[in-house]
Amino acid sequence: MKKTGLKTNDLILQTITKIVLFIVIIFSFHLFFAGHNAPGGGFIGGLITSGAIVLLLIAFDVKTVKSILPINYVKVAAFGLLIAILSGIGSFLFGVPFLSHTHGHVHIPLLGDTHLATAVIFDLGVYFVVVGVTMTIIQTIGETE
Repeated sequence: MKKTGLKTNDLILQTITKIVLFIVIIFSFHLFFAGHNAPGGGFIGGLITSGAIVLLLIAFDVKTVKSILPINYVKVAAFGLLIAILSGIGSFLFGVPFLSHTHGHVHIPLLGDTHLATAVIFDLGVYFVVVGVTMTIIQTIGETE
């Protein structure tokens, strides 16, 4: 049976992917960090990161991507869920309702006065959950033949 689809040595797609991948990842981080003050956050950042990994899977074969990113995405999702739950439980230590949010300004030597928010911790958990679940689903669908 003859396979159809992209050749595994499509030089133009692979070259463009190497360039675009970093732009997409940086945009994903931008959306992630903008999430507590503007539209964005862990969910959309995780989806865009998953899209970047899917772009790698399209440009290269599965073996190459697994050798570059030997990640168990189920464990990534579990780790993200743990972070999200712990960020909510942390509020009980201070006697405030579950998932209460606080923020403040901190002076960081190289960055200066920086605004930090506890919502970023929860968003980090959501980010890992979305990347883990999305990539698990995509790999499961892609591996069935």
